[in-house]
Amino acid sequence: MPEIGRKLESRINRDLAAKARRRIFDGFEGEKVVNEVLDRSTMLTIYSMINSHVISYVNGVVNAGKESLLFWAVDGDGRDVALKIYLVTTSSFKHRQQYILGDPRFGRVKKGTRNMVYLWAKKEFSNLMRCTESRIPVPTPIRLSKNVLAMEFVGIDGVPSRTLLESQVDKSDYRTVVDMLRRLYREANLVHGDLSPYNIFKTDGGLVLFDMGSAVDVRHPNSDALLKRDINNMTTFFVKRGLVAESPSDVLDAVIG
Repeated sequence: MPEIGRKLESRINRDLAAKARRRIFDGFEGEKVVNEVLDRSTMLTIYSMINSHVISYVNGVVNAGKESLLFWAVDGDGRDVALKIYLVTTSSFKHRQQYILGDPRFGRVKKGTRNMVYLWAKKEFSNLMRCTESRIPVPTPIRLSKNVLAMEFVGIDGVPSRTLLESQVDKSDYRTVVDMLRRLYREANLVHGDLSPYNIFKTDGGLVLFDMGSAVDVRHPNSDALLKRDINNMTTFFVKRGLVAESPSDVLDAVIG
């Protein structure tokens, strides 16, 4: 591996180890996470993004989950970039087939965890592109290569914006969420499928949807059930925050028209 690749690997390993010591890895052991993320193929993919000037360097880990890690990177113009790396050896993606099988965009699903991870990354990139083209607020996708997705960083100086769960909410936030569901369905032909206050940023410029990998085409056989679940999840959240919300059935009618 070229010298810059070794330096990058060393830097990311140190960051991961530090995060592991602070116990934010959601049950993972630090060394296991390092090995899962930084396999040779992933390292070469990151290096190729540096070599092709998608990013200039990687600062460190921002967030960790069972299926992916999010890194704070910077491009050649000094802009922050979110680098989402999907774990290639996790078993979690085996439970994600329900969001892929039946989606007309992905008719053929190859066997194997790595293939499923690559397909999931491709699906999230495709969903982000659809939303961006429909002017629905999501992190703007930049580049996808295998299990590494580069996209707009929503936040400042490596600190992500607060989620809806972490923020004060009001009636306008509720109305915006309902409008987002409607626009997703009617304009992007998507159902989020896993919508919650955990995956909506509240920024100074408004609400921003993220974690779009679970989103399915409206032609998916389970799209109606997933949409109802999204509506129920968000209705429950706002009611618990003390807001008056419409009945889920009325919201469903407003979304699908």
